[in-house]
Amino acid sequence: MKTPDISHLHARTGPAPADAADTCNPNTLAATLRAIGHGSAADGQPWPEHAQQPGRQRALADADCTLAGLRVVQEIMLAAERTRQNGEVQEHVGDRVMEGLMLASIGLCAQASAQLQPH
Repeated sequence: MKTPDISHLHARTGPAPADAADTCNPNTLAATLRAIGHGSAADGQPWPEHAQQPGRQRALADADCTLAGLRVVQEIMLAAERTRQNGEVQEHVGDRVMEGLMLASIGLCAQASAQLQPH
C-alpha cells in the first residue's frame, strides 16, 4: 500500500521564527506568547464522528473552533500576566486590555457551551 500524494488536510503548527529583539529578553509579551503558543488549533475540518446527525456535526465543529479561539485568548492573557510580573513596564498591556481579554474569554465559553447543548 502506498502513501497518498495529497498533503495532510489538518492544520499544523511549526516553530515560529525568532525575532532578534525577542531573543535577548524572553520576558517580552511577544516572546512569552510565542513560547506558550506552540500548540494546536482547530483545523476547520468537519467533525470526524459520522454517527452524529449533520446539524450536530456542524455544532460540534463550531464548538471545536470556539474552544480553539478561547485557547488563543487565554494564551494571550497568560503571556500578558507573565510579562506584567517579569517583564519591563513598557511591555505591560494595561488593565483595559486585560478586561477585554477576560470578556472575550467569557463570551467564547458561552458560545462553546451553547453549541454543545442538545437542541
